[in-house]
Parts: sequence; structure tokens; C-alpha cells
Amino acid sequence: MIQRMLDEAARAHPAECCGLLLGTGARIDALRPAANVAAEPGRTFEVEPAVLLAAHREARAGGPEVIGYYHSHPTANPAPSATDREHSTGDLRIWAIIAGRQVAFWRDTVNGFEPVDCRASGD
Repeated sequence: MIQRMLDEAARAHPAECCGLLLGTGARIDALRPAANVAAEPGRTFEVEPAVLLAAHREARAGGPEVIGYYHSHPTANPAPSATDREHSTGDLRIWAIIAGRQVAFWRDTVNGFEPVDCRASGD
């Protein structure tokens, strides 16, 4: 999945790519790419609402949960930006941030983003 996120970011460059992290608990089992519908996709991201709604419907029907989001930082590092911090909700979801050839994982907590140790179990 790491390589897939890196590939998504490369394809979207110079815009930010974005999508959903699907799984159960803290385990990421799948990615769901989404169009970045932000007004300024080179500076920020907004997941296409139809993709997000469909994923939540599927979860309610017994499918995988939306456990987080991923997006890229085309010209920055893989850490939450000021814009990311402004959009933090403290919902405990995971944010994967891609920059260059790195992917870093963060948990959105009520006290801001905290780094998460992620171990790949296969792609």
C-alpha cells in the first residue's frame, strides 16, 4: 500500500492526491483513491464527497471502516501542515501524508496530530 500511495502522489503531482484508508481498528486493509476537489489542489486537499459517502455506506452495510485519509504534500515534508492542523477534528482517524518518497502516519487527536508507527505487512 505504501508504494501505491507513492504512485498516486506521483501521478497527481503538482496537485495533492487524496483518498481514504479502509480497514478495521488500526489495520489498513485497502486504499480508496478519490478526486481532489479542493479549490486549490496544489496547496490543499478535499476528498470527493461521493467517494466518502459511498465508503461510509459500505461500512454501515458491513464493509471495511473508513479509518483515515491519505494525501500528498508535493512541495513539503510528510508532516501535518498548518492547513492540516486547522482541519483536525480530533476524531482519532489516521492520516497518511506522502512527500517525496516518504509516507508518514499520524493520528488526529484532540491534542493535535501524533505520529503513528506503521508496519507494512505486504503491498
